Amino acid sequence: MMLDTRRYDDREHLTLASYAMHSRDSQGRKHDEGEHSYRGPFARDRDRILHSSAFRRLSGKMQVFTGEMGIYHRTRLTHTIEVASIARTMARVLRLNEDFTEALALVHDIGHPPYGHCGEDALSECMQRVGGFSHNGFASVIVEELEQRYADFPGLNLTLEILDGQVIRANKAHAAIGIAPLLEVQLVDAADSMAYDAHDVDDALQLGLLSMHELSELAIVRRALEMIKQRCGTDRIRQLRQALVHQLIDLQVTDFLQESSERLLPCQSLHAGDVRHAGVRLEHSDDLRRERGELEAFLFDAVYRHQRLIPVRRAAYHRVQDMFQVLTGDPKRLPLRFRRRTETRPIESVVGEYLAGMTDAFCDTQYRYATDGSTGPLADW
Repeated sequence: MMLDTRRYDDREHLTLASYAMHSRDSQGRKHDEGEHSYRGPFARDRDRILHSSAFRRLSGKMQVFTGEMGIYHRTRLTHTIEVASIARTMARVLRLNEDFTEALALVHDIGHPPYGHCGEDALSECMQRVGGFSHNGFASVIVEELEQRYADFPGLNLTLEILDGQVIRANKAHAAIGIAPLLEVQLVDAADSMAYDAHDVDDALQLGLLSMHELSELAIVRRALEMIKQRCGTDRIRQLRQALVHQLIDLQVTDFLQESSERLLPCQSLHAGDVRHAGVRLEHSDDLRRERGELEAFLFDAVYRHQRLIPVRRAAYHRVQDMFQVLTGDPKRLPLRFRRRTETRPIESVVGEYLAGMTDAFCDTQYRYATDGSTGPLADW
């Protein structure tokens, strides 16, 4: 069956705004593969990410909390799926490319190490000599080098637009000036932040780290609670926590779409490249941006530094550091394919890659083996 690219392009022309990233404008892939018979380039990217080993391993990587605190809270995988859902919904409203948006969302957290934030902090300190560690930078290494699914090339051979989106995420300070990222890249970044804040509130309430009374001191939470009261009445609301999370997401998405729609009004005749060079940025309104900043500052102090989390995070931090020291001191303990990578890369970079690809449970197991006096190589993931 031959792909009629004109029909595919015609459908995008009818459904997407001119400023969206159209498939026909893609720069292609590093390794040319030709067109697929029934999928566009970004749909192929989405499927390749979805079927990758690194994506599946996200189910064993915690978002903020660790497995020692129960199983209710989100993993990197559930967070990623939630981000993809929010981002794709917003893309449809703004008439952006949904396949491209979904692929960006599915790959956005693929480079996170085990143990949430403390795992990344530990690797960043250990890898200072080679520039530190960035989960966004490591995501590029995964999809371009470490995934082994095709005989003709390393990695997943994603489109250059997906790869560029990851580079931009890894260099946000640089991306904040000059040429703007593609609108779909900005959309996923916003959806990530919205989901992160709302779901951290949910997890922290469920785990008893926060109370509804404490949260009600925040402007954005008060606004969300007032909306719930107006919709449900003044009687005692069942499942208030779930209602609050839903309302926080809806409030943020609605504000973002309203503000973005206004910013895109002058861009109706522009193409994706024109919008980038014009520096168009999609953001929340000033009021909501301030309220979100207040919420994030509160979560940082009240949740991420909670006294119940500190000893758990400290223990995980030291596990990563100890394994890093063991493996950099004795590279023969690395799995074979990582030992081969040390022939062309600094040992610190390769050990960091190996550790960053682990799930929480796999890291626990390999830590015990690495520190029990054994001398053989550790397992590959």
